[in-house]
Parts: sequence; C-alpha cells; structure tokens
Amino acid sequence: MENKKAIKLIDKILEDLDKKGINTDALVEDLKKLREYALEEQIPLVVKVLRFTYEHLEENNSFLIPIPDDEPVDDSSETSNNNASDPVESLKYLIALTKSVKNKTNISDLREYRDALMAY
Repeated sequence: MENKKAIKLIDKILEDLDKKGINTDALVEDLKKLREYALEEQIPLVVKVLRFTYEHLEENNSFLIPIPDDEPVDDSSETSNNNASDPVESLKYLIALTKSVKNKTNISDLREYRDALMAY
C-alpha cells in the first residue's frame, strides 16, 4: 500500500502481534481500519483478504490458516516448517504481504490466503 497511515497501521499490527499475540478485539478493529485504506487505494484482493481474515478471527479467536508453501512439501523439511502452522507467524506474514502489493510473490501468496480462508 502507498498510504503512509496504512503503512503505519501495518507496522503497529505487526508490533502488537509480536508483543501480545492474537488479541482479537484490537486486531479486528485494526484490520477493519486497514481494509478501509485498501478500499481507498482500490486493491480488491487486499480488501477481500482482510475481510476474510477478521471474520475468521471473530469466529475462531485465532488464525488457523498456515503460511502458504513455497515449494512442494518434503518430509525432511517438516522440522524447519513449524512456523508455517504458528497462528501468530502466519498472520504476521499475511499482514506483511499487504505492505507491498506490487510484488508478484506477495499477490500470489495473498491469493492463496484468500482461497484458504474461503475454503475454511
């Protein structure tokens, strides 16, 4: 996103997740506000992913979507992939993706999050 207030809010959300973990009340409010910035900037994918994310948080009191895989899963790499299923790490990754939507990898991962949230 280009909006300086949106970038500050993304940084605040990431910092809060580091300090407090998933505090759904504050987090949902911040995500709704961030979604408004995405609406202003007309980034439909981010708007949708953020809505699905805060609805998921409200329903589950946690973030149960793992980080999208970069490569095919290899049994030997499972130990290094423990962060993928950590709710805080996965949510931090999703929020960080919204910072730079011009990056094709970020768009691809956001689409994977969107699809996973829709399927959940």
